[in-house]
Amino acid sequence: MQAAKNRISNSRGDTVYYVVSGILMTVLLAAALYPMIFVLSASFSSGDAVSSGRVVLWPVELNFEGYKTVFRNNDILRAYGNTLLYTVVGTVINVIMALITAYPLSFKNLKGRGFFMLLFTFTMFFSGGMIPAYININNLHMRNTLWVMVIPGALSVYNMIITRTFIQSSIPYDMYEAASMDGCSETRYFFSFVLPLSKAIIAVNALFSAVGHWNAYFNAMIYLDERAKLPLQNIMRELLVMNEMNLSDLIDPEQAILMLNSVAVLKYALIVVATLPILCAYPFAQKYFVKGVMIGSIKG
Repeated sequence: MQAAKNRISNSRGDTVYYVVSGILMTVLLAAALYPMIFVLSASFSSGDAVSSGRVVLWPVELNFEGYKTVFRNNDILRAYGNTLLYTVVGTVINVIMALITAYPLSFKNLKGRGFFMLLFTFTMFFSGGMIPAYININNLHMRNTLWVMVIPGALSVYNMIITRTFIQSSIPYDMYEAASMDGCSETRYFFSFVLPLSKAIIAVNALFSAVGHWNAYFNAMIYLDERAKLPLQNIMRELLVMNEMNLSDLIDPEQAILMLNSVAVLKYALIVVATLPILCAYPFAQKYFVKGVMIGSIKG
């Protein structure tokens, strides 16, 4: 009888827990999704509807002027191409650097392993500062080139540590010993065994790096002089700020209202255009994302 009562009590407690958890998760999901839905709806609404606050959930007075304005702007299209180039090249470099540094450090018998890890970890907390970095970039003749957007920060120590821990905990050392006894070289072992078994952590590193490069703007502000080489984030900021400032130069009130409405829609259309590629990348990496992050961050 007592066991039956305990089961009933546990069942009721579980039910309450699941109900409360479900309500809480629903509220959090709604809080996270609503801003995204609002931005998407506003981008397809008329400028007057957006400015007057009539857009709540669904598009009001369906309109594509925001997107037409975005894709008619040559600066935005060129900046979009620049951002794609910086993201692809930078992500490839980041993933390669993380792998080639994490692989040897995953061997516990590596001589000087602790010293090298100390050097890498030191850079996570201390740096030379902006002025020495600028002088260094200038002396290396990388300013106003593609490489200034992808070489500084090519190695993320955080991603390298996660990758090292993943390799160390997921790929048995016995496999390396067996391959060595069969005459397998270090290079062949890395490409034939380590890389195929590290798809999860490669996907995680690629996603982290791609998001970072896609949203990068600070290096471009400092090191890029030519407008034609600026990434999308810098052009977006420039266009929105310029449009907002131009309103103060208008004398005609009706023209000012039209410009204000146009800026409101353009802002949301730009956000959607700039965010969509990264949102599309997440589903493809989701298969490996949780596994790679959990194994790489907990064990070791």
